[in-house]
Amino acid sequence: MTALLGGQAGAASTLADVERLARRYGVPVEDALLISINLHGIDGEAPRHRARLQVRLDSARSVPWQLIVPLNAAESPFRLMDDGQLLLGDSPVGTVERIDADEAVGGYFRDGGTALTLNPNARSRCVGCAFCPNTLEAAADPRLSEEQDLRELLAALREQHPRRDLTEVREVTVSTGCFEREPAAVDHMRALRSVLAEYGIEARLGFLTSVLQSRQAFDELAEIGPFVLRLTAECFTRRDLLLKASKSVLKTASMPEVLRRAVAAGHGTSFTYIAGLDNLDALRTGVETLAPYVTEFPNFQVYQAHNRIMAGLRASGAQELEYYLRARAEIEKIMEPSGLRPTAWECYRPLWYFTFADETLVGA
Repeated sequence: MTALLGGQAGAASTLADVERLARRYGVPVEDALLISINLHGIDGEAPRHRARLQVRLDSARSVPWQLIVPLNAAESPFRLMDDGQLLLGDSPVGTVERIDADEAVGGYFRDGGTALTLNPNARSRCVGCAFCPNTLEAAADPRLSEEQDLRELLAALREQHPRRDLTEVREVTVSTGCFEREPAAVDHMRALRSVLAEYGIEARLGFLTSVLQSRQAFDELAEIGPFVLRLTAECFTRRDLLLKASKSVLKTASMPEVLRRAVAAGHGTSFTYIAGLDNLDALRTGVETLAPYVTEFPNFQVYQAHNRIMAGLRASGAQELEYYLRARAEIEKIMEPSGLRPTAWECYRPLWYFTFADETLVGA
């Protein structure tokens, strides 16, 4: 299996390098370390392609973080030892306390059981976006075509809930729905709301999608209760090259209007964006354009390259930690006046962990 490439970029291959960059950009070294792990992946003693890890840094042991990274990154400066110790070069930096396969499943809980993510349309079958690792994962996520399928999924998830009480769920997010047409997406959200009501779940519905665009669709969704559009922007340039057709048809220039329509219909709004695919000028311009139309802090992710082809899609300089620290600083300048702030459980490979600008996030 091809290992993750282009990760170690000598600029941050030792703990001293990471500490130097953290000081330069005024971020906690812990944030820089976690971003760097997401960027480089880990060279594991028992290689796996992609896994969910619970990581506790030595310098901040009170807070465990869940990361999803490849463990076959032979060129990464991070190494996982048999005893769970995580090294950066020769320096111990943390402990990996748990490793789970990152399988594509029908649903899972976050935020202590108060948030539920659903993959109702078999995300493992989704193909087309050049940067996406979904097709590399094992699959256990059946396509849900009827309300009965949703009922069966929720029944199974109730048994997996920490307290077996789905009424605690406050946010249900449909992720990678793979709906190619807007009416199909609206119909699915209607069906989902109906089934959730049967289980006493009054949660806000969220949808990661780019197929919802029209005023009519947003007006119809207003009838089913609280809803947040998480527009899958992903990148602002090279969209025809990087995205599948159902995403690339949405042009960068049209994104603000889509978000504006959703807000006008009374919905919450946000967007997902993968740092590392655009140059920093395009990143800055794109975020500045969308920022006035979001009511939730956007989901900014570190780009992970899982093979040579994916590594080749990176923007110039995006194989280095410094690119992401610069991106973080640019986004902070744009988003800080809004009062919106990152929420730890909403993103598995974010640019923020312990602080946002000069504000403390952990424990807030």
